Amino acid sequence: MLTSKVAKRYAQGLLDFTNESGQTATVFSEMKDVVKIMTESEDLKKFFLTPYIDSKKKVEVAGEIFKGLSSSSRNLITLVIRHGRENQLKNIAQEFINKVEDINGVQRIKLTAATQLSQENIDQILGSTNLVNTNSNFDLIVNVRPEILGGYILRVGDQQVDASVRSKLNQVKKDFSLN
Repeated sequence: MLTSKVAKRYAQGLLDFTNESGQTATVFSEMKDVVKIMTESEDLKKFFLTPYIDSKKKVEVAGEIFKGLSSSSRNLITLVIRHGRENQLKNIAQEFINKVEDINGVQRIKLTAATQLSQENIDQILGSTNLVNTNSNFDLIVNVRPEILGGYILRVGDQQVDASVRSKLNQVKKDFSLN
């Protein structure tokens, strides 16, 4: 998913501030909570996307929901809402997480398979490619999507290996249609 310029700018501003104030680790864990809450709560998403609710009410509700966060995180959320960017809150938090992980050298890996994989299968897939540095830290997300029929799709950063049955069948179909 492409991240908007707005999310990148707010995340960079937050990162600069937390680096100066020494709060990067705290805000990093809190932004993970923000992403989790925004992902899991459809009602909160709808509330923030409702245009006829004024920003003061949204700030008040966000203050209650996120009252356990540090003042830096709460101030960011308030700022985002006051500027009318509450629809970007999850993206801003995720971009901040990505920036901190990049600084710490964490690789983001997304593995998609048709069925649930065992840890042994995951290790074999990760070891079979030179895209993954198994000696460094990495953040692995495993998705199950039966529509790929079999095989796997491995995405590391901006590179992807598509070893799915569906893509191979599509390639055969394309080859037949050309001949």
